[in-house]
Amino acid sequence: MLDKTFSTADEAVADICDGASVAVGGFGLVGIPSVLIAAIRKLGVGELTIISNNCGTDGFGLGTLLEDRRVARTIGSYIGSNRIYAQQYLDGELSVEFTPQGTLAERMRAGGAGVPAFYTKAGVGTELATGGLPVRYNEDGTVAEYSQPKETRTFDGEDYILEHAIKADIGLVHAHKADRQGNLVFRETAQNFNPEAAKCATVAIAQVEHLVDRLDPDEVHLPGIYVDRVVHVGPQETGIENRTTRPAQNKEA
Repeated sequence: MLDKTFSTADEAVADICDGASVAVGGFGLVGIPSVLIAAIRKLGVGELTIISNNCGTDGFGLGTLLEDRRVARTIGSYIGSNRIYAQQYLDGELSVEFTPQGTLAERMRAGGAGVPAFYTKAGVGTELATGGLPVRYNEDGTVAEYSQPKETRTFDGEDYILEHAIKADIGLVHAHKADRQGNLVFRETAQNFNPEAAKCATVAIAQVEHLVDRLDPDEVHLPGIYVDRVVHVGPQETGIENRTTRPAQNKEA
């Protein structure tokens, strides 16, 4: 029986090198592999390409790698409330490739399925299709690199643009439960981009809250064929991306 477990997150990420492309699961702060991200930060590698829906928040998740200036390029859907992410992009320190969320998920899934490219309607008629989105800025605020036009074809009278699959060197995912063979179970919305991040990676590493000897096959969300390493990290708390509160009401009023 193949045992894919590693004792620590540090051991599981130890062979990641400078310049690696890393696909990371999660949506906002839900289902992010925070322990593995912290291990990569501790490892000290840089010039990373991060493929993720977003890059966490200031001081949490992928935001910590941005803080340490370990990231050279990102492929994702939005910047969100991460001020460091936005500032590094506008200051010309970071290249950013924007792609719609559904397209990002499909590009990652296609990478794992061996599909080199596909056509989609998402982005037709916008600068995503025609090119011209700022990918990188100069220090003076002028644009150093624009996105390139995408191939467009017409099917049944409607236009579609060609999107290329994504293949990553490393995939980092968070799962609720796993067995020692790498079969994974995700909890509710924490499934989000995690399966795709594992599928598109040459080496997929999963941090899991609960490790068991055997899973019921009907319970498995992602088969172990897509997972190379498993680290048991125990229960994890989800951070809060945007905290909004209102003044406490006077109960005596």
